[in-house]
Amino acid sequence: MLDFLVQRFPAIPAAQWRERMARGDVVDEAGRRITPGEPYTAHGKLYYYRSVPDEEPSAAPVSVLFEDELLVVADKPHFLSVTPSGHYLQQTLLVQLRRQLGLDGLTPLHRLDRETAGVVLLAKQPATCALYHRLFFSQGVTKTYEAIAARPDGMALQFPLTRASTLVEGEHFMQMREAGGEVAGEAVGTPNASTRIEWLETRGAHARYRLWPATGKRHQLRVHMAALGLPILGDRIYPRLLPHGSDDPANPLRLLAQAIAFRDPVTGQARSFASRQRLDFPQAPQADVVLR
Repeated sequence: MLDFLVQRFPAIPAAQWRERMARGDVVDEAGRRITPGEPYTAHGKLYYYRSVPDEEPSAAPVSVLFEDELLVVADKPHFLSVTPSGHYLQQTLLVQLRRQLGLDGLTPLHRLDRETAGVVLLAKQPATCALYHRLFFSQGVTKTYEAIAARPDGMALQFPLTRASTLVEGEHFMQMREAGGEVAGEAVGTPNASTRIEWLETRGAHARYRLWPATGKRHQLRVHMAALGLPILGDRIYPRLLPHGSDDPANPLRLLAQAIAFRDPVTGQARSFASRQRLDFPQAPQADVVLR
């Protein structure tokens, strides 16, 4: 295998491939670590967990809420990507859990934004992934979120409410937006995103909300809250996109995937999992507390 990699990628010296293999960065399609001296297998697949220069370590640890023979349920902190992409690779939920648990075949069943904290499901057996994915696609999973945003004083909003709209890509690739009357010259039909929102409590100028997304469009909760005039506290994409590298650990996105519930498609068992994290209101002197 070492000879093959050196021949296939002549710019990378053998010593560097040995180091990568020793760290477990090179695996086969089953997630098994590859060693330098094992025989080359024709038409096989290799995966390399590349290194990102100057990738900053995640300050918050990854907590495992539950594990059995089928699933791992993680409680993801803010500012941690679920899977490798762009500027983040080793410091991602998937890579950290694979190494922490020794499960090279661990696979995420859904995604959370990097800035969002909370419950993430991962499958331990690749053969079961399609069943779980079908469950999410058919809206067989109940997802409950919490968010902190401005209090809606003076707005013509009656809670609980449902925000339903058609979400499309925005002008910047990082953003989504609610479509107007047309998309690409065609009239917008049935909304593709729907969120139920409940107002829970108020502290000072901010309020805590509970959100139930009926659909799973990208950035759905963030777009819907911003469209209501209630952008989520700490959001660095909506309503205004801030530059990369402007994360503020003292002011994270106040969005938490608080709970998830479903009937397991493999065992038929009713399952529910809840995050141990809680969203903090911004510090304010003598803030009034109003429970609804």
